[in-house]
This record gives sequence, C-alpha cells and structure tokens, in this order.
Amino acid sequence: MYIDSDLLADTAKVWVYPSNRKFYPEEIAGLKEKIHDFIENWKVANANFKASFKLVYDRFIVLYAADNIALSSADMDAQVSFILALQAEYQIELLDRMNVCFKQGAYVQYKDIKTFKKMLKSKAVSPKTIVFDNLIQTKEELDQFWEIPITESWYNRFL
Repeated sequence: MYIDSDLLADTAKVWVYPSNRKFYPEEIAGLKEKIHDFIENWKVANANFKASFKLVYDRFIVLYAADNIALSSADMDAQVSFILALQAEYQIELLDRMNVCFKQGAYVQYKDIKTFKKMLKSKAVSPKTIVFDNLIQTKEELDQFWEIPITESWYNRFL
C-alpha cells in the first residue's frame, strides 16, 4: 500500500535510481502515476506492506519500503522489472552504477566515472562538489548522507 514517505520510519529500505537525463516536464505526471501504481500493487497480497516513492530533482526515482516486512527475491525481481520497463518506455538509463551524479551550480550532472575523474584532474569539479551516494540503503541515510561533498564520499579516492 502507498503511504507518504514522511510517515515511514528512518529504518525504511531505500533504492535510488538515477536517470541519465532529467525527466521532461510533460513526462512527470505520467511517470508519477506509473510509479504510484507499481507501489500500490507491489506485495498487494500483504495488507501490512507499506511503500512510497519520491521523484527528486526530476532525475532520481527513490523507492521506499517499510522495514517491518521482508522482501523476497520475487519482490525485488518485480522492482527491477518495473525499472527496466521505465527505462524502455522513457528511453533512459536507471540501472547503470558506473556513473557519478553531482551538483554543478543549480544543476545535477550525470557522468561516467572516467569522465568524472578527468573533471577532477582538470579541476572542473572540486573536493567540495556535492555528489550523490546512490548506494545508500535506508531513509535515514538518504536524509543525512545522500548529498555529500566528494571528500566525505567514496569518490574521494579519486582526489
């Protein structure tokens, strides 16, 4: 069942799917509807299951699931299948973990690691540049450690 993400505990599970491009304004309503429908029907047989989502910066799909119900491999397969369907429909990349998302001024950038390393070397980004740690696992981590300076992230090894 869908509930507002603010009502979920800090220990709720979180998955962040960064898009390789910003969603177009005309895509947002339909995308939100599709994600909401997925959440409503995900584990529908379990009335106690609660989940949510957010679309952040019109680029990140964040899925939440309450931590009181275990997710099976079939539940995770359903989530990945849904994300793959979104990729195909919107012609985007959501599952590529070999990229870096970071803020550059008011914009969120998406670059492959090789390009990002070159940007660091040429000082196009600094150690203070805010990066997104899309490997976080809980709502609390999302709230506190998702947007952090490069120096506080695992990307600091490239400095």
